[in-house]
Amino acid sequence: MLRAEATDLPGLMLIRGDEFPDDRGFFIESFNQRQFTEATGVNETFVQDNHSGSKRHVLRGLHYQVGRPQGKLVRALRGEVFDVAADLRRGSPTYGRHWATTLSAENRLQLWIPQGFAHGFLALSDTAEILYKVTDYYYPAGERCVRWDDATLNIDWPIDDTPMLSEKDAQGVNFTDAETFDN
Repeated sequence: MLRAEATDLPGLMLIRGDEFPDDRGFFIESFNQRQFTEATGVNETFVQDNHSGSKRHVLRGLHYQVGRPQGKLVRALRGEVFDVAADLRRGSPTYGRHWATTLSAENRLQLWIPQGFAHGFLALSDTAEILYKVTDYYYPAGERCVRWDDATLNIDWPIDDTPMLSEKDAQGVNFTDAETFDN
């Protein structure tokens, strides 16, 4: 059975599933459309799965799409990531705030990130792989990125030096200059 736990940001939820361990390992039903909708109240259709692998200290994000925004259901398949969602919904009581958690292969938690949020993660383990289901297809013309070290968001990333970034992520915009969403 999937269970949803509310976070401090409306619509953003931590998802837990029942695990059935035995001498051979474990079984978990990581996604069930009916249970997901019942637990979250979200009735979205997922159209694409994305699988990402990263080395330690790689930071990806904070990504989002305008024009065709995506909701995301994120989980770690291997290793551990520090996962962050930032509220870009103007009019939201938590506009400009973020929420972070650790997702790992060990804790098997998932994070539901609704449309209107930017998303990013930092690989904490030597290697980390995440899988995320999305509610709309990749739309290159709508791709946007907020700087990982934006002063307004003030995310306390668990890293002492500069993370490894793609060129695109290194050129992210400040939150105050970002395209945001109407509620």
